[in-house]
Amino acid sequence: MRTFRTAIIGAGFMGRTHLEALRRLGSVEVAGVAAATLDEARALASPFGISRIETDYKLLLADPSIDAVHVCTPNVLHFEIAAASLAAGKHVVCEKPLATSSADAGNLVQLTRQSQLRHATNHNLRYYPLVQQMRALRESGELGEILIAQGTYSQDWLLYDTDWNWRVEARDGGPSRVMADIGSHWCDMAEHVTGLRITSLSADLQTFHKTRKRPAGPVETFQNKISTTGITEDVPVDTEDFGSVQFHMGERTRGAFTASQVSAGRKNRLSIEIYGTKSSVAWDQERPDELWMGQRNSANRVMIKDPSLLEPSARSYADFPGGHSEGYDDTFKQVFRRFYQSIADPAAKPEYPLFDDGLRQLQLVEAEIESNRRRRWVEIHS
Repeated sequence: MRTFRTAIIGAGFMGRTHLEALRRLGSVEVAGVAAATLDEARALASPFGISRIETDYKLLLADPSIDAVHVCTPNVLHFEIAAASLAAGKHVVCEKPLATSSADAGNLVQLTRQSQLRHATNHNLRYYPLVQQMRALRESGELGEILIAQGTYSQDWLLYDTDWNWRVEARDGGPSRVMADIGSHWCDMAEHVTGLRITSLSADLQTFHKTRKRPAGPVETFQNKISTTGITEDVPVDTEDFGSVQFHMGERTRGAFTASQVSAGRKNRLSIEIYGTKSSVAWDQERPDELWMGQRNSANRVMIKDPSLLEPSARSYADFPGGHSEGYDDTFKQVFRRFYQSIADPAAKPEYPLFDDGLRQLQLVEAEIESNRRRRWVEIHS
């Protein structure tokens, strides 16, 4: 496969994560980094020997040698940059949420219909090997009919009112924080594994800290716990800290999940349990190489990730042998590998989440906001 040239737009936690994953592919050269300031762009680019840095991302889009861009900015900029990238003829990987409204996400989907460009929303958590194993077991019929999907996505990095991140304010992150940031990952995984779609839901959202202390300087995502104490300003909070959702998947399947960024001790725990008429599976992101499998009439067991033991359709998502852990960073590599392979082969069917999937999750988030506001069940029409 030929070498592709790409650009990273955004130099925070996600920009660095994307860059490190791309460097592992071997077939992608990161040709430039754009950030709000040259210092931020340089801090990301220099350790990797990337010489081109910009504060105006459009200068990168104007470079005909750049094939693709990765949008890793605060959420409020996703729509603008993704739309401009498509207009410039670039293939696009956009962090989730795809936009801050389903209307904008729908517009991006329409733009992709008018081009032959590849596009991905980075719901990367699908790509743990044992998540793919769960999906493969469902596809093979081993689980039977799916009855229940349940779980949580719990973190603690915004537990205190002194914890701060740009996501806290709707002006930068959009009208939803927890549900858009991590609840969308859980819903995407539940639909991906079960093959079913959420058709209606009832949500309860809560903001525990009505006011937070915003520091004078920037704080990178997840770094608030080790940042130095300084001058702060009390700021009203207009996004949720926690949400709980009951949902239907069609006429028969039922489910429930919570999403939280204030759960002490839970660092990044996406836990999902799928219960079928034949057997069940459960997986925990904090123990990514273990898959619990449950039976009624025989002993339960725990499978340790080993490519030789995975279903054939899940095997290609594991690059390391049994006993060699594959984690969060590896999921990015798996998405990006498939994305660039699809650019190389225009006839290839995409094996990654599209902008359509980003639109889908924003429709669910908006339904959750509406349900919480109206205190009632909401139907999902998509």
